[in-house]
Amino acid sequence: MIKAILDKLTVSLFSRLSSTTKSYIYKEARDAHWENVYNSYREKYSLSKSFKFNGVGVSFYGEGEITICDNSYVGNYSTIQAYNDCIVYIGDNCAISHNVRIYTFSYEADQDFNTKQQTKLTYKGNVTIGNGVWIGANVLINPGVVIEDNVVIGANAVVTKDLKANGIYGGVPARFIKFKSIDGDS
Repeated sequence: MIKAILDKLTVSLFSRLSSTTKSYIYKEARDAHWENVYNSYREKYSLSKSFKFNGVGVSFYGEGEITICDNSYVGNYSTIQAYNDCIVYIGDNCAISHNVRIYTFSYEADQDFNTKQQTKLTYKGNVTIGNGVWIGANVLINPGVVIEDNVVIGANAVVTKDLKANGIYGGVPARFIKFKSIDGDS
């Protein structure tokens, strides 16, 4: 009975707050929630102290290993899956935008999906991302991919193969566009 009275009182008081105050309370509660979630990821996986969760809704899951090195970040609503016995390694100084998906496990496409789940063909593999990589928004990285140092992956790309160092890639599937001009080179 006391709980019901307190709940009614809370609703009554909350309804009297200004929209600015309600927004502030919501933001504080949301941020506290995500801080707790991110702290649990820091306990479970190997994340540098300088690694940053750059927003809300970032999801790390799986019983594999996730290692993220110094000065890297992952943006809003991105997902990293580390399937059993698989490793996701992300190097130093990586900028991973929002809504990026990195997977170490998936289904093989060339099969009949009308069969029982236990017979579905799958593939899995580690994902390695080198140093200084910039991954644009909405990128999908498939299992078993190696992305070498200093690569740029354009927004909305689907990475299905290894990407060579200093390259710029984009598209579905991601294709080589050009090598970066470094120190005046073309």
